[in-house]
Amino acid sequence: MVNFRAATMDDLPHVLTLMTDDVLGAAREGLDLAHYRQAFERMEAEPDKTLIVGALDGRIVATYQLTFISGLSLQAARRAQIETVRVASDLRGQGVGALLIDDAETRARAAGCALVQLTMNKSRTDTGRFYQRLGFTPSHIGYKRDLI
Repeated sequence: MVNFRAATMDDLPHVLTLMTDDVLGAAREGLDLAHYRQAFERMEAEPDKTLIVGALDGRIVATYQLTFISGLSLQAARRAQIETVRVASDLRGQGVGALLIDDAETRARAAGCALVQLTMNKSRTDTGRFYQRLGFTPSHIGYKRDLI
């Protein structure tokens, strides 16, 4: 059974390993821990943002970031944004991802969220099918613009 919990600074090297364990992550992430430690400290200081890790037999095998967003749309619905979803490559297709999403939804409900949302790189077609199997709908088109 995968045990999901808030990440600690000690988990950061394991999270980075998960983040670089695919073609996209390997190309855009680095292993300079100092840079990521600073980012983790900033995240910890933000009350509505949490990095979660999933451990199986003492090994970090999954991670995601959960951010709670208050807003006015949808009758002032609070929402949860799921990001940085990663599962160890040797465990993909074995139900860990579904457990991860279930954990995120449980936390979102407990925080009073009316919906969960996420984005993914459109080149991840298998990931898109996975999210749709879990009941997510591709209802919006997202755009990004680099600022640096």
